[in-house]
Amino acid sequence: MTYPYKGLQSPPFIWNQSKEHPQKVHEWIRPIGSGEEKRADAVIYGVPLSRSSISPSAASAFPEACRRAWKGFTTYNLDEDVDLNTLNVLDLGDVEQHVTDISRCHENIVSAACDISEKHPNSIPIAIGGDHSITAMTIKGLKEAEPDKAIGILQLDTHFDLRDIRELGPANGTPIRNVIEQGLVKGDHIYNIGLHGFFNTPDLKAYADDHGIHYTTLKQARKEGVVTTVERAIANLSEKVDLIYLTCDMDVLDMAFAPGVPATTPGGMRTDELFEAVLSAGEHSKVRAMDIVCLDPEKDVAQMTVKAGTHVMLSFLTGLVIREQQSRN
Repeated sequence: MTYPYKGLQSPPFIWNQSKEHPQKVHEWIRPIGSGEEKRADAVIYGVPLSRSSISPSAASAFPEACRRAWKGFTTYNLDEDVDLNTLNVLDLGDVEQHVTDISRCHENIVSAACDISEKHPNSIPIAIGGDHSITAMTIKGLKEAEPDKAIGILQLDTHFDLRDIRELGPANGTPIRNVIEQGLVKGDHIYNIGLHGFFNTPDLKAYADDHGIHYTTLKQARKEGVVTTVERAIANLSEKVDLIYLTCDMDVLDMAFAPGVPATTPGGMRTDELFEAVLSAGEHSKVRAMDIVCLDPEKDVAQMTVKAGTHVMLSFLTGLVIREQQSRN
């Protein structure tokens, strides 16, 4: 039987779904065919690609590692007194990958993102990467599904990701430049929060300035408050675009909290800052898609980073519950 989504294949495994009132995440997120497709609030799909990474990376292993980590989380967020099981969330599987042909992998991501958007126009797609090259492809797929919609990007990252595509190709250091140069997103519609330290170069800052990209270093964001900075960025974007895409590069975290990323750095965010930033983004009605990228389980220590990445996904979904609660009031 042909899989019902273009460019996708079924998940590598499916958890037991027998419980009527699930309390654990692995019991709650449903596979396709469970009868929940038409009313899904969010749809999750893996993008197991890391051959396009500039630095050695096994970020392709994170989609499966994330799924396996679900068993260690309940659906109840004590901090916010929110239970995620009020949402209908589907696991659509993984984007098909080719062993050697990265361009074909990228084409499959575009096809999958477009098909998911067309089949689930009222659902929030969450892509679990994978390296950061996937972001340009998922955004291209969204744009193909909704060509008249202006897309904005909220980027949580240590890096600008504006390196030259002509030198590196569509790699993990180039996705933001890629979407600008393809005409998918205007520079003025991009807000990057979390840049820090000695991990960017003057020419990348010059490119950001020349193209009107808005960026806030982590040092600046902490003075105002990380959540306040995120809220201001979303408020500004909301006046300019139809939908906002949140991309969370896990290397925005300090290496003390995230040993399992390909480009670990000192001086980054704490996990609590990242969770609150993502939750805040999830609350806003114009944030209509997200991804989590650059998490390498093979470099991880005691699942510190895998659990943090899974927590990011659940924090965003917590924001979505709060969003829906507010819309009913």
